[in-house]
Amino acid sequence: MNEQRQRTERLRLAASDSPDAPWRLWGPYLAGRQWGTVREDYSASGDAWTSFPFDHARARAYRWGEDGIAGICDVHGFLNLGLALWNGRDPILKERYFGLTNNEGNHGEDAKEYWWVTDGTPTHSWMKVLYRYPQAEFPYAELRELAASAGRESREPELSDTGALDENRFFDVEIAYAKAGPSDVCVEITATNHGPDPAPLHLLPQLWFRNTWAWGRDERKPSLTASTADGWHRIVTEHGKLGRYTLHVGGSPTLLVTDNETNEVALFGAAANPTEYTKDGIDRHVVGGDATSCQAVPGATTSGTRTTGTRTPATGTKAAAWYSFDAVAPGESVSIRLRLVEGDGHVDAFGPSFQSTVDARRAEADEFHHDLAPDADPVRAAVSRRALAGLMWTKQHYRFRTREWLDGDPAQPAAPGSRRSPAARNSHWRHFDCADVISMPDEWEYPWFAAWDLAFHTVPFAMVDPAFAKEQLLLLCREWLMHPNGQIPAYEWEFGDVNPPVHAWAALQVYRAEENPDRKFLAKIFHKLLLNFSWWVNRKDADGSYLFEGGFLGMDNIGPVNRSEPMLGQWRLEQSDATSWMAAYSLHLMQIALELARHDEAYEDVATKFVEHFLGIAEAFTQFGSDGGGIWDEADGFCYDMVSRRLPDGTVQSHPVRVRSMVGLIPLLASAVLEPWVFEELPSFTRRLDHLMARRPELVQFLTWQDRPDGRRNLLSLLDDRKLRLVLARMLDEGEFLSPHGIRSMSVAHREGMEVHVADQQHRIGYEPGESRTPMFGGNSNWRGPVWFPTNALLVEALRTVDSFHDGQFRVELPTRSEREVTAGQAADELARRLVSLFLPDHDGRRPADGKRVESTDSPLWREHITFSEYFDGDTGEGLGATHQTGWTALVAGLLHP
Repeated sequence: MNEQRQRTERLRLAASDSPDAPWRLWGPYLAGRQWGTVREDYSASGDAWTSFPFDHARARAYRWGEDGIAGICDVHGFLNLGLALWNGRDPILKERYFGLTNNEGNHGEDAKEYWWVTDGTPTHSWMKVLYRYPQAEFPYAELRELAASAGRESREPELSDTGALDENRFFDVEIAYAKAGPSDVCVEITATNHGPDPAPLHLLPQLWFRNTWAWGRDERKPSLTASTADGWHRIVTEHGKLGRYTLHVGGSPTLLVTDNETNEVALFGAAANPTEYTKDGIDRHVVGGDATSCQAVPGATTSGTRTTGTRTPATGTKAAAWYSFDAVAPGESVSIRLRLVEGDGHVDAFGPSFQSTVDARRAEADEFHHDLAPDADPVRAAVSRRALAGLMWTKQHYRFRTREWLDGDPAQPAAPGSRRSPAARNSHWRHFDCADVISMPDEWEYPWFAAWDLAFHTVPFAMVDPAFAKEQLLLLCREWLMHPNGQIPAYEWEFGDVNPPVHAWAALQVYRAEENPDRKFLAKIFHKLLLNFSWWVNRKDADGSYLFEGGFLGMDNIGPVNRSEPMLGQWRLEQSDATSWMAAYSLHLMQIALELARHDEAYEDVATKFVEHFLGIAEAFTQFGSDGGGIWDEADGFCYDMVSRRLPDGTVQSHPVRVRSMVGLIPLLASAVLEPWVFEELPSFTRRLDHLMARRPELVQFLTWQDRPDGRRNLLSLLDDRKLRLVLARMLDEGEFLSPHGIRSMSVAHREGMEVHVADQQHRIGYEPGESRTPMFGGNSNWRGPVWFPTNALLVEALRTVDSFHDGQFRVELPTRSEREVTAGQAADELARRLVSLFLPDHDGRRPADGKRVESTDSPLWREHITFSEYFDGDTGEGLGATHQTGWTALVAGLLHP
């Protein structure tokens, strides 16, 4: 191994410990989809999907961001570089990925194309994406019709179902980025015809500015100029903040220039457009043959002839280099090269330095990923590399100033009156002002941050880019995002919704992942999370019962009722999972305080506060609450949500919601070990804990003590030994939660469905292993049976905590009733193995996660590409939901290489 190369990416990373570090200036920050987002919705109805549909995207300027295929942009989201294509048959340029909206898909929104992130490094010195482009006309209308005719019981129709990809009639287009320096990006685009016949292909790499000037808030307008002077084909850009950049264009394509402005005439029937050339000008020129729709600077075609038009340099805010290949032979590849360089350009843009840069960055990526797991077998290493590459590609520039969005822009029509209503979406988050790079759950289906998703992302990020992981956790707690009352914003559809409080857990994971732990980071995040903890206590435990009402908590439709909405008839829903999350939150903040107390004794008192809060929750959880009943159900040996109300005579009416689901397993997560160093180094904390146990002996059940040669140890747990065994017996039962590929989100014992009495109403709920059969939350998410990676990863860790404390002596049956006993650690390993197996070939050479999708065919063109889905079928393991969920599903990398 070349040790100098191995060090190169790590040296870059070490020098890039802040968001504005030079090597972080350019990255995959361009969104996969901007249309259909809340940010671009200026309608009175609040229907984001309808207000800015896909069919508008090619001709309508975005307000807050941009999107494109396999694109990059600067960290501020000003200048964007992406790829457009045309196969000679499509009615429009292929400038962005296509998919169905929530209303169009039979299971909610759904991307209808195939692309894979195949490689990457954390400083984005090397990135590679593969896009699969049909040679037939893209079946936009057919995909909509197929989904419209399919019910919720049917599978989602995919592009492969239309026949558009039959006989491998597609181009595989590989886009590779290699940085020669922080502001010098070499781009190589290679398209290969896998079909049986010659096929035409047009490649149009595009460079454009986000429109910042049309809204009446900043009249400064950047520009780009395309020219062929001095034998160079180049596009020179000028921007007030970025300065000058030059895009060198290899070969002699035609350069097309237009403006990133809305075509008001075509979309809205206006009398005239604000500019002569509009956003769709390049599309209308290439596909429609309209020579007047944009400016053209001719170059040589592949046949050597010249296109018509002037050679005068063309100026605008959006440009493309048009490469036309009349007939790419079967098995043949065509390539183009670009180089984006700060300033006036490179003296020899496509000389030897270009290829040497590509070769060096590819080799550095090989060695960087090898260094993560040097002894891993190639198949497992490939899964990890793809997962981490996809994770690193999830970064997007996210710009959203809620105050301006609610008020509207001076140069645009007045905001509808509904925006001024107290009930307007995010109206209580007027402080929110974000212009940051954030890790997104999914490039296309969830191109906006989600708080609990992001916390899970930081754990695999800590494997490759700990500085970014820490920055992301702190970002959601910064004053321009966190609410002044301490709430962390959930996601842009409703910032005020509630996600599980997992940030303290994630902070501990990230802190412990570094060889030289960053106590400054830990102190920063701790002080911010104190505000958030107070918000939870004040807002979600209003009566001080220690039983919490969190809302849907990210687990969408897991219950028989919508847990985000208030209940009728003065009923309250006291949640097993919300209460358990808060117990775990208390323990995680305790652990952080104890770690900080090793160097600052002021934190000892704070640690005891969280111990006492945990014990208060534990007592209410098992004994009493606001309704006089506990969430722990002794008859079933399980935990349930509970509904209650106070009657006029002062008595309390209550009953449990007897559905065995993930909400009853979350209590397993509330455990923590106090190691001997705590009692040796922190005497004030030790005295307070001893005093509490002497004064409140009924709380001893939640603490398990050990006296060992190396000192005293303690396990704090929401479930004592007996309750823990009862819950694990259900979790590890293949007739309930344990599936071949992880822990289901609902017990398979409910497969036939059941009637549930909840607050004077009857509801029906049942185990659903795959896609959701209910329209709740858009019908695009299902917590009624499938396997989800984030909660499974937490359960693996919980088992390892138990095993660590008991020194391998805590044993359970696995599976339940098998008479096969294993340690809790071995149970954790087995669960991790089942999760990892989703992505590894079985005896037939097929990955379970591929299920019945086209990726499971015998063709190596499909089999070599791994899809990281949002969740997985509880019976078969087939990947479901979003198909580029290398956010939290990238946790598999940590399970592959613990």
